[in-house]
Amino acid sequence: MNSSALEAEYRGRINRVMDYVETHLDQAFTLDELAGVACFSKYHFHRLFAALAGETLFQFIGRVRLEKATALLANNPRSPVTEIALACGFSTPAVFSRAFREAYGLSPSRYRTACRSAAPGLGDSNHGKLESNEGKARKGGGGYTEVITIPRRKMMVQSVASGQVRIETWPQATVAYVRHVGPYQGDSALFEGLWGRLMAWAGPRGLVCPEAKMLIVYHDSPEITEPDRLRLSVCITVPEDTPVAGEIGKMSIPEGRYAFARFQLRADQYGGAWQWVYGEWLPKSGYEPDDRPTFELYPEAGPRPDGSMVVEIAVPIKPT
Repeated sequence: MNSSALEAEYRGRINRVMDYVETHLDQAFTLDELAGVACFSKYHFHRLFAALAGETLFQFIGRVRLEKATALLANNPRSPVTEIALACGFSTPAVFSRAFREAYGLSPSRYRTACRSAAPGLGDSNHGKLESNEGKARKGGGGYTEVITIPRRKMMVQSVASGQVRIETWPQATVAYVRHVGPYQGDSALFEGLWGRLMAWAGPRGLVCPEAKMLIVYHDSPEITEPDRLRLSVCITVPEDTPVAGEIGKMSIPEGRYAFARFQLRADQYGGAWQWVYGEWLPKSGYEPDDRPTFELYPEAGPRPDGSMVVEIAVPIKPT
């Protein structure tokens, strides 16, 4: 095996561990267990993971747990903080609260309150800010102000028209994917390259067929995760027993109810479409986000003559 093929194989194994962690986030992990998922010796696995992922294994696990909890706090106002902490793998609510405060400088409950107070314009600025009656900094007029910085990353977005939304049950599906880690917003060349690599693998195997679905799974929120840690997977649905290797990974998207918001977008409009779904439609819909993958579904094979793409933003939902 040449060096480039060997690197692709190693990265594929690391991706497999990341997928495993995400789908078992409420569980405790051991080095032996995750080394077994990667098919590496435990004596070398943690070094390989750090070298290829840019952070240690347990830094990755801790970060993903905390970022998932942050998103759940903001988007699921009815879920108790304790329930969120346990669902994200924190052993106790106290452990979660301590980790959250160390990362963001405020408690989970205070963060949730700040998110509700600052909505819906949170995504329009680098950080949302909340003024309250508590605090130490004196404000004009004799009152007091406490400014709370909400830990969300800036997203440059272009507004778009409202999407057409339908509610459907997504059947469980197996997808093969090529993964990217790093910034991606508005980078058409990046996406063309990822799709090209996936199709170069899928085409000769007869997997590009009318019943196959093309989608992009977003594993992290760009409002929370640092740009160089953002993960996405460009995917095609495949039979469950399809063999994969190297940079081609395989994962399952579970069955469940989704809201599909349909748009026709240019490359610079995707952020605005996502913002409309989460900031305009979702709060008025009677639903809240569920704990399943969020993705973009591409019902048409390629761009339209004007270069735009038809895309359906798929958000997992449950009743409020």
